[in-house]
Amino acid sequence: MRSDVTHVVGLPDNTSGPLFDEVVRHSTIRLVPVTREGEAFAIASGLWLGGASPLVVVQNTGLLESGDGLRGTALRMGAPIPVIVTGRGYATMTRAGITPDAGRARGGLPLDLLTRPDVDSAALLTQATLEAWCVPYTVCGSEDDPVEAIESLVARTSEGERPMALVLARALT
Repeated sequence: MRSDVTHVVGLPDNTSGPLFDEVVRHSTIRLVPVTREGEAFAIASGLWLGGASPLVVVQNTGLLESGDGLRGTALRMGAPIPVIVTGRGYATMTRAGITPDAGRARGGLPLDLLTRPDVDSAALLTQATLEAWCVPYTVCGSEDDPVEAIESLVARTSEGERPMALVLARALT
């Protein structure tokens, strides 16, 4: 993890657990756990206002829950906060032969995809939600190096004036 990150704010899940474990052992980065993902954006924005360099880590289901905190606080403030969004449901979506942009070219996600029992709709909605909220993002898939992707996210975000996201559609281990 880049040394310019001062705090990691978020709620661990199965994918981000190893990252949170590393942060706990890190000598200078502080972990700020939250009880709901929506809190992460308000806390990170406050840390940024105070001169810190926070990184937010939320699962994609939590991203959907935290829309107002992201939109109404971090985006309105122009806070350059990097956001790691872990991709619950990406593996099952891939196994079902569905891509993250399925149906979006037709003007929206078709109901038959959102209601399929073998597909987690959170994965289908993640990238569309980031686009709707004007949050630039990249995707780290199974062939990508997550450490490089996170370092790139932090570097790109520090040069901007708004949150940017990395969709982590793979395991860290």
